[in-house]
Amino acid sequence: MTLPTHPSRRRVLGAALTLAAAKALLPGGAYAAPAGPETTKAKLGFIALTDSSPLIIAKEKGLFAKYGMPDVEVLKQASWAGVRDNLVLGSAGGGIDGSHILSPLPYLLATGQATGGKPLPMYILARLNLNGQGISVGNDLKAVKVGVQSGGAKAKFAQLKASNNVAKIAMTFRGGTHDLWIRYWLAAGGINPDTDCSVIVIPPAQMVANMKTGTQDAFCVGEPWNGQTVDQKIGYTACLTSELWMNHPEKALGMRADWVDKNPNAAKALTAAVQEAQMWCDQMGNRPAMCEVVSGRQYINVPLGDIQPRLLGDIDYGDGRVAKASPHIMKFWQDNASFPFKSHDLWFLTEDIRWGVLPQSTDAKALIAKVNRSDIWRAAAAMHGVKGPSSDSRGPEKFFDGKVFDPAKPDAWLAAQAIKKLS
Repeated sequence: MTLPTHPSRRRVLGAALTLAAAKALLPGGAYAAPAGPETTKAKLGFIALTDSSPLIIAKEKGLFAKYGMPDVEVLKQASWAGVRDNLVLGSAGGGIDGSHILSPLPYLLATGQATGGKPLPMYILARLNLNGQGISVGNDLKAVKVGVQSGGAKAKFAQLKASNNVAKIAMTFRGGTHDLWIRYWLAAGGINPDTDCSVIVIPPAQMVANMKTGTQDAFCVGEPWNGQTVDQKIGYTACLTSELWMNHPEKALGMRADWVDKNPNAAKALTAAVQEAQMWCDQMGNRPAMCEVVSGRQYINVPLGDIQPRLLGDIDYGDGRVAKASPHIMKFWQDNASFPFKSHDLWFLTEDIRWGVLPQSTDAKALIAKVNRSDIWRAAAAMHGVKGPSSDSRGPEKFFDGKVFDPAKPDAWLAAQAIKKLS
């Protein structure tokens, strides 16, 4: 997928001739211009993480207005539980219509798993980014050199467990991306996250403070909180999640299904605005300006130095490792970052089945067919002259431990996992 360029005079003339031909073929008003958005309003949530940047930039650069929706609000949320609750309320009840969201969360809402059993139909309209998350640990684990391979932590965690001081490892939402990354990392090192340590839920913006007070030993979260942990010298980055799975999917643009069904043209307009913001954010020359905006008080509210280096590919792990121009960088558009591959959603659902978040009887493919709206993404992308990938599957995915997820064989993936908790 390439970034669209400014249309040449020839392309503009060609488009005009095509339009004229269409009108000639469909006389008497049968040819109609595309309908505009049914509403100019939407309330979108976001969490203080740098992968919310496309929504923030779409608002700040007037892109929602450009596509006919000048009254879109981008509203800060305190936690993923808060996003869930406000989606359940909807804007009519004082909540939100959609959000920057953990990719599995729309599925946990749609099944009722995240809402106490009452399903909330949801759609995924786009992916927001690839990569850009990390696993941070306290400085006391530097001595055992816990890094990408988590096996080095096994003895330390066992020692803590023996002393009745079980290691506390934080993530952001049960069944969400950070929960799945930390569990995958631990299990690959022979550590059972359900019995060998305590996996707890902490809102992203509270991770660093909790590490500072010693109430947790490690955490998995998005940026800028891993970088800030290093900057404040209270811990280090054991690994980046893209070192576990290169170019992995992360956040999504999730919307209440009833809002989209009522406002299909507005949903396409929103998606088109976010796509254009993603294109802008992925031009490296724009990254410093993007960081200036999203680091502001009303958005992520952190010093620029905590947010900019990793978004430019400069990574100080905090334990002596330093990478310049790292390929492990957050992507918003390149490498099909924006496209909501159904194969990726299948991996998330398979892992949630693995850890007992969803029952083993879940018909994952049928659920994905209801929630994933790659058709809306493609319709919006056509407004930019972009076709998108030829398939809704990115194909087999290879992980750092050598295992391969084949979306054609999700049961084989489950069978290959030594540590799991099926329900």
